[in-house]
Amino acid sequence: MSNTRVLLADDHAVVREGLKALIGGHPGFEVVGEAADGPAAVALAAELDPDVVVVDVSMPGLNGAEVTARLRQAKPDRKVIALTVHEERGYLRALLEAGAAGYVLKRAAADELVQAIRAVAAGGTYIDPALAATVVDPYVGRVGAAAAELSDREAEVVKMIAQGYSNKEIAAKLALSVKTVETYKARSLEKLGVRTRVGLVRYAAERGWLAPA
Repeated sequence: MSNTRVLLADDHAVVREGLKALIGGHPGFEVVGEAADGPAAVALAAELDPDVVVVDVSMPGLNGAEVTARLRQAKPDRKVIALTVHEERGYLRALLEAGAAGYVLKRAAADELVQAIRAVAAGGTYIDPALAATVVDPYVGRVGAAAAELSDREAEVVKMIAQGYSNKEIAAKLALSVKTVETYKARSLEKLGVRTRVGLVRYAAERGWLAPA
């Protein structure tokens, strides 16, 4: 299997070097490029086409949300993880709305970022467990009443999606086919009145489901 190719974007060289050593030290990961500001991150992503872009929220030129939005506009399935010191709800919401699939705090354990990259590269969503309460949005309250409508299996699938597992991983863990997992996901989205994984993450956060299984 080929390595997961990662682009790092952070305006501090020391931070980039540390992240490069951390990520490169894990089998199956390769840092293919580094950017020191927002515009460079956008340009390098277009040039190198990495599997995952790790973006600092606060950068010169373009901030993390702006970079994420541009990366997703250029390539809608681009996978972006925000890495930040900010725990405020506004930052998290801005990144999620821009299309980030992951949000990890810089103070998190070193393996947290690797776990996030793995989850996002596989098509999942990863929100730092320390931010579970922060993810909760007034929007969630409007779907909370739908909890009783989810079957036990649908709730189980939603929980695992929110924790960052891919459909294939969920299928393996629950002894289901990938198609069945996709069916449960589609039913859950319809019942909860949400359209994306972000909506499922918000719903799961309200119920305390973001802690790793």
